[in-house]
Amino acid sequence: MQALPQDAIYRPSPRIMALADWIGDPVKAADFPETILRWRNDRAAAEIGLARLTDQEWVRHFGRFEPLVDNMPGPLALRYHGHQFRVYNPDLGDGRGFTFAQMLDAGGRQMDLGTKGSGQTPWSRAGDGRLTLKGAVREILATEMLEALGVNTSRTLSVIETGESLYRGDEPSPTRSAVLVRLSHGHIRIGTFQRLAALELEDEMAQLVTYCLANFPGGHADAPHPAVRFFNQVVERMADMAASYMVAGFVHGVLNSDNMNVTGESFDYGPWRWLPKWDPGFTAAYFDHQGLYAYGRQPEAIHWNCGQLAVALRTLVEAPPLIEALNRYPELYQQAMTKRWLWRLGVEQRGLEEDTALIGACEKVMATRGLGPDAFFFTHRGGRGPFGASEEEQALKASLAPYVATDSSHPYWSDAAPQSMLIDEVEAIWAPIAGQDDWSGLFAKVDAVRRMGEAMGARPEPVGHSAA
Repeated sequence: MQALPQDAIYRPSPRIMALADWIGDPVKAADFPETILRWRNDRAAAEIGLARLTDQEWVRHFGRFEPLVDNMPGPLALRYHGHQFRVYNPDLGDGRGFTFAQMLDAGGRQMDLGTKGSGQTPWSRAGDGRLTLKGAVREILATEMLEALGVNTSRTLSVIETGESLYRGDEPSPTRSAVLVRLSHGHIRIGTFQRLAALELEDEMAQLVTYCLANFPGGHADAPHPAVRFFNQVVERMADMAASYMVAGFVHGVLNSDNMNVTGESFDYGPWRWLPKWDPGFTAAYFDHQGLYAYGRQPEAIHWNCGQLAVALRTLVEAPPLIEALNRYPELYQQAMTKRWLWRLGVEQRGLEEDTALIGACEKVMATRGLGPDAFFFTHRGGRGPFGASEEEQALKASLAPYVATDSSHPYWSDAAPQSMLIDEVEAIWAPIAGQDDWSGLFAKVDAVRRMGEAMGARPEPVGHSAA
């Protein structure tokens, strides 16, 4: 069982203010009619020294956005460009959110508090800058499930209902509103670099590379140029993130370059889904008509976004070392896949070639039996069966035979069925909130998912990072 993090000391660290003149715009949060606390993640808050806030203090900071002590004087709506479904869009930026605090966690990592649904900014375009309460509930569920499955993800720190009625084309309207706060290891996107390249802001580009190297440290100290060192780190992180999605059976839905955090941390959850069955063509976003970000295309999509960062970094350095770094992605992805796949399967690694063959055998069983990853990994945890008489299942049994099981002693592995996060389950959790203001189903689901996370054991360390 994993130990809960110790309550850290609050250590403000508003380092982004050194870039404030050009990385964002000072903004104010909306003045909401109400601030009803619906979710406070004390497990995450403990990591940054904020778990001891009273509910009243919590609402003042995360609903009214009173600045935290010795932190940023006010929120910044960050500026960025990006490719959206591979079409370049310079008219982007934080349109319904901002960064409003930075601090160090218990391990010394630089962390951000950012918002979703906090009101209009200069980048809102025609939007109202708001978030539906249902969208906030969905983000709680996504981040909790991903964290339990070992994905390097932002955490949903706070959700406060704001008392406004919102109209949306993809939800029954009017619907309730909320403001969400996420805890994240930075909010610097690939699109942040794309903006600087498009505007030919070379000095600012160099400053941003320096900021990232200092605050999101990794390896490659011998790289010939800081931008090359940074890019190698990002490629490693992105390959690992792509693998983590595939092992989790998760479909992000909108893998645009403005949704790519250079820390390799997954964030910004909109039309996400989990696979109901093994289907590489499964698509989360109803508006992704070509299936560009379908489940099986996610690794290539993330690789493509890395290529756009390389193009932006050409502002600072010649292409060959960037191309060399980018070409590392396929091998890094396969290494991350085997490590993460076998972790979730509950067996020890035996070597890249043998482990890759095992993954192929697993995929064949899921495809032929119409299983989703949740059911498959639960059934075969630690190499256990049962195995059917089919050729695919007997091949899997033979592939698993030489593998050594890891710890599967947690009672979770004796449950009747695994935890999952399919869309019907999400709707079933939301319905009593919408109809009777009954939140018990959400809290029970989070508890169950966290129990699964305990059963999974120590999560794989994200690649491309080193101690601060």
